[in-house]
Amino acid sequence: MAISDAVGALDHDMREMFGGRLRSVVVYAVTDRTPDAPQPTLVIVDALKAKDLRACAAMVLKWHESGLATPLILEASEFERSLDAFPYEFGAILADHMIVSGENPFDGLRVDPEDMRRACEIQARSHLLHLREGYIETQGRSDAIAELIRRSAAPLSALLRSVARLKGASPAEGVLAQVAGLNGKELSAEAARRLFPDYLSAIEYLTSEIDRWGRV
Repeated sequence: MAISDAVGALDHDMREMFGGRLRSVVVYAVTDRTPDAPQPTLVIVDALKAKDLRACAAMVLKWHESGLATPLILEASEFERSLDAFPYEFGAILADHMIVSGENPFDGLRVDPEDMRRACEIQARSHLLHLREGYIETQGRSDAIAELIRRSAAPLSALLRSVARLKGASPAEGVLAQVAGLNGKELSAEAARRLFPDYLSAIEYLTSEIDRWGRV
């Protein structure tokens, strides 16, 4: 992961905006982020006030035009307190980030495995329900099924990445690896029709396994 000129400019903007209240600027990875997708950043400050949000609102168009996503800005104590509420999202930041400037805001922090397991189960069940509902809405059309599978590839990859962090090994085998590997690639209508039943079964199995881990 490299620190781009745009991220460097954001760091400068944050120093101008927050001064001594700025703790850290962090750039982090997003699972299967495409080359043209906005780069996410995290900014840690001592205090965040309404006037700071107004200042950011005046700068956000410039950040977007330079290829950055709207920065996630948190007060210093918020990230640690939020790990149990957002273990899935913040666990991903902990796993793959780079400090642009300032102190390491993650020193000594870890996501509780049970919090992560619960978050993975929520994501897996949501994915399963989405696939079932999405299939019904395709009205059985193969081209629509192909689009449903393609759209599900990125969230599936994120789910598999989190499960791998939780268990120390990736469950991305067979049909799950095939779908996760699409990442914008084409999928024929005929292939989608053949693939979907196995894909749905694999997600059902993964969901039940994640649930079982919480009962052991």
